[in-house]
Amino acid sequence: QVQLVESGGALVQPGGSLRLSCAASGTIFSINVMGWYRQAPGKQRELVATIAGSADTNYADSVKGRFTISRDSAKNTVYLQMNSLKPEDTAVYYCYAAIRRYAWSGRNDYWGQGTQVTVSS
Repeated sequence: QVQLVESGGALVQPGGSLRLSCAASGTIFSINVMGWYRQAPGKQRELVATIAGSADTNYADSVKGRFTISRDSAKNTVYLQMNSLKPEDTAVYYCYAAIRRYAWSGRNDYWGQGTQVTVSS
């Protein structure tokens, strides 16, 4: 069993900052990619940022320069620092990880339950 548990979602004013965290637990041999996706009401889930290894990052154009993804591999944890938040960043943010549970197994995709981020005055 593998679980991804997010935390850090909140209501914040435009221009404010939030830091999301996601910790993976359970039987884990290795984690290749970790990342964040988001889904706003009435819209499809979209990529926010991913990190492979410790420093190979990828960002959606809409968040470049404002959001920073980082990772603590020893803790199987990924973070998303969000600055200069805008109302259009309002969404449920989902943690993602590509995990190998055993040395002999392939990678499977795992998702967290989601954490709400609301940007409003």
